[in-house]
Amino acid sequence: MILYPIHTGNLKLDGGAMFGVVPKVIWGKAYPSDENNLCNWSMRCLLIVDEDRRILIDCGIGDKQSEKFFANYHLNGEETLEKSLASFGYSTDDITDLILTHLHFDHAGGAIRRKEDKSDYTATFKNAICHTSRQQWEWATSPNNREKASFLEENILPIKEKYRLELIENDTELFPGVSVRIFNGHTDGQVIPVISYKDKKVVYMADLLPSAAHVPLPWVMSYDTRPLITLKEKENFMAEAAREGFVLFLEHDLYHECCTVEATEKGVRLKETFSLCEV
Repeated sequence: MILYPIHTGNLKLDGGAMFGVVPKVIWGKAYPSDENNLCNWSMRCLLIVDEDRRILIDCGIGDKQSEKFFANYHLNGEETLEKSLASFGYSTDDITDLILTHLHFDHAGGAIRRKEDKSDYTATFKNAICHTSRQQWEWATSPNNREKASFLEENILPIKEKYRLELIENDTELFPGVSVRIFNGHTDGQVIPVISYKDKKVVYMADLLPSAAHVPLPWVMSYDTRPLITLKEKENFMAEAAREGFVLFLEHDLYHECCTVEATEKGVRLKETFSLCEV
């Protein structure tokens, strides 16, 4: 098995929204922002190559929406999904399985493209089976008012038509060495993949832990629909991560690909940061 970080570009989001109740005077020391309090965030996906399977976890924001929509998020960076895959010798046609941790636009938008003539949508990964949780699919296709702006119909509804869609019911092993756990604080049915790799557990953190700065328990995003559930999920997971020495792969941290955590007198704290190639 080989793991590759797949960079799909960056977006900017309000620091207050990303750090919730934590005051800027504190979070500003941990993660930089510009004069408009916007922080720059990665949309970093993960490619798992294992024998005849090429499994992609999340796929970035895509390119279907209007310039006005994208302008709200100040997209930046030279990386694209296609360029990043090609740098490792792969293309979108090589992907056999797509795991979507959840269906917010910055995680799932890249799964569906418009045809060149704009007449219809098509699957970006035409040979892939798409996996997400049943809870998330049902949540996203009947969205609440809080999350409606993050669940875009053109990102989600064509998935069922253009892909073979496999819905995950519970924590399970999807493939040999690749299991998934379901978390409900950020959004209902968020899927967190856990990969057995080089005698370690590499965990794709998605929005359970957006960045290394979010390790302390109270650092919970305002985007989370159930912050108290997130708090409890983080408490349990981070204690396990410290105890078991999990490698935490960070989707949104612009500055760090991976980190580990450790138990201290003040609770679980960041231990070290490093690149995936150092695992």
